[in-house]
Amino acid sequence: MSGSTRVQVGSGPETIRVLKAELTGKLLPDTYVCGGALVHMETVSGGQVNPAADEDSPLPVTASPITPATLAGLLAEHAYVYRLRSRKDGAGGAELVEEEVTPPREILSSVLAGKTWPGVPPLRGVIGAPVLRRDGTLLQRPGYDPATGLYLAAKVTLPPVPDHPSPEQVHAARDFLLNRFLRDFPWASPADCANYIALLVTPILRHYTRSLTPFALIDATMPASGKSILTGGPGMLYGQRVMPWAYTEEELRKGITAVLAEQVGVVVWDNLAEGTVIDSPTLALLVTAGVWSDRQLGASRNVATVNDRLWMATGNNLQVGGDMASRTVRVHLDPNMPRPEQRDQSRFGIPHLDQWITVPANQHTVLWHLLILVLDWTNQGAPRACGLSMRQFTPWAQSLGGFLAHHHIDGFLGNAADVRDIDEDETRWRAFLSCWHTLHGSAPMTAAELRRSGEPTRIGDTEHDPWDGQFITTHTGRLPNALALGRLLTGQVGRWRGDYVIRSAKNDRGDRNTFWVECHA
Repeated sequence: MSGSTRVQVGSGPETIRVLKAELTGKLLPDTYVCGGALVHMETVSGGQVNPAADEDSPLPVTASPITPATLAGLLAEHAYVYRLRSRKDGAGGAELVEEEVTPPREILSSVLAGKTWPGVPPLRGVIGAPVLRRDGTLLQRPGYDPATGLYLAAKVTLPPVPDHPSPEQVHAARDFLLNRFLRDFPWASPADCANYIALLVTPILRHYTRSLTPFALIDATMPASGKSILTGGPGMLYGQRVMPWAYTEEELRKGITAVLAEQVGVVVWDNLAEGTVIDSPTLALLVTAGVWSDRQLGASRNVATVNDRLWMATGNNLQVGGDMASRTVRVHLDPNMPRPEQRDQSRFGIPHLDQWITVPANQHTVLWHLLILVLDWTNQGAPRACGLSMRQFTPWAQSLGGFLAHHHIDGFLGNAADVRDIDEDETRWRAFLSCWHTLHGSAPMTAAELRRSGEPTRIGDTEHDPWDGQFITTHTGRLPNALALGRLLTGQVGRWRGDYVIRSAKNDRGDRNTFWVECHA
């Protein structure tokens, strides 16, 4: 007899009622309800033992949806499902005997069709490392946590972290983080190091701060500066999925929806082409959405998924555009040398860090020290940096700013002006408005008049462009016609670009819009 629990079934309706009752009565271990559907936690076989920092680093378990096929397998493993049937005995009479059965697929489908599962614990997420609960206590025991509905599938097994770390432990944690683990990265400024530490701690604090997390841009002036190691840091600790950058909105959307169905804490678009401008409306929507809703791949219905990931991108000399400038935290590396890969590793606090971070025991060391610093901060009341503001991410900025200030780590978000400088959209509009104001002052002009002024003039054999190439273009890089230019200008009315702003009004006849630039330098 297989399994440990006896379940007697009978006719089709009776089997549905019996199995439904047994499932709500916790017949199957490690079974939870997520979005109205049953899921089962199972170990993933055949995963990479020590992936490189720029490779996928999945969690060791996954929450698999229970389908009719998987339900049949789970019942066979954990229960003895049987029915009674009649047969002739040796004397020619009838007797009832037990017969182990697998209920038909249509019966199992009917069992799973409902959305209500009273008594089945809700699963609100799978995490790869300890996190702070909303009450400030540390969720650190592997497995299901009833208080939060989270399942800790630890990538790194830790001994219990003390609720109240000693001053010696706090000092050792700070010294390890700053003077060994992060010491030898060629940070362009103190802000870049502080920003990275904030990102490294963010997955631990996400549930505690209840805040959205900005997009993380990790770039460098040169290859081999350490970008992939920096993204691999949180990826190794919390579970990582590395994806190629999608250069169309449709492919980007599909990739986001697919990866949100996986159990990883960090998603990395790695090694974007040099100079790539990240100005995706889809990405801008993603980082400001607590819940991501999209059509399920391969189906006609929509799915809604909690957006609880840290989204990152790496590349050399990347730019941002559109709404991404105000939604991005930048970590910039500048080795200021021709061949960074030839730096003397023997002088580093941790030589060959790209290999060191892939060893589980070393990941244990990093995570332990981070948790010590977090608990020391919460034990002091988790002070916030109330003066910081970052649009939708202000709660995140104030919490992480307070954490860093508590540990005397300066510079957090101090490179915000640098992010504006790499805002390709901001740069080209500011140049356009500056040139417009130089050529035409604050004289009102229709879009058609302004467009005509953008045409180069010819003097003899020489062509002269009074705009010096600064006239605004469409997303394809072409000069817009008068109608398209009018739409572009209307979309920018009242939006400041540096010291310049576009104003608009009707002309004297009231049948056309006119535009002009004000300068408040």
